[in-house]
Amino acid sequence: MSPIVGIALFLLTIAFMEGVAYVAHRWVMHGPGWFLHESHHRPRNGNWELNDLYAVIFAVPSFVLLLGGVQLGWWPGFAWIGAGIAAYGAIYFGFHDWIVHRRLPHRYVPRSTYMKRIVQAHRLHHAVETKEGTVSFGFLVAPRPKALKAELARRGRKGVRAPAKDGVRAG
Repeated sequence: MSPIVGIALFLLTIAFMEGVAYVAHRWVMHGPGWFLHESHHRPRNGNWELNDLYAVIFAVPSFVLLLGGVQLGWWPGFAWIGAGIAAYGAIYFGFHDWIVHRRLPHRYVPRSTYMKRIVQAHRLHHAVETKEGTVSFGFLVAPRPKALKAELARRGRKGVRAPAKDGVRAG
């Protein structure tokens, strides 16, 4: 396989994974998988939460495709696809866990319109602490915060958590 085709597969996989993440977040994590994801909408005690198991679950296809494409003689494109899934996971970790949820210390302050938008959209997602009523399920592509606030208002702010007394919020 030519490197150009491999790189194209890699980049297309990263883009496709945003759709996979949206579907998984909206209809699995806020559906039958809520028993794991609920921990992510509550204050975290310690470094880990049950929701972190999703990282392991989503790493399995990447690992299998990389192993098959590199070591087991499968179609070489599988290695590029597996690498794309892993890259999306790394990007997601950087944006979601590091920048938005500050699970690792940093001094980064979002200044670009894009970064402000995805951070604010994700915070609006976490304003709702229930399984239903949440907004903004994508991560790297997010609706405008104004539209999300209007949607929360239209829903009567159902499930929206009360303001934190000490300024510390969950998620």
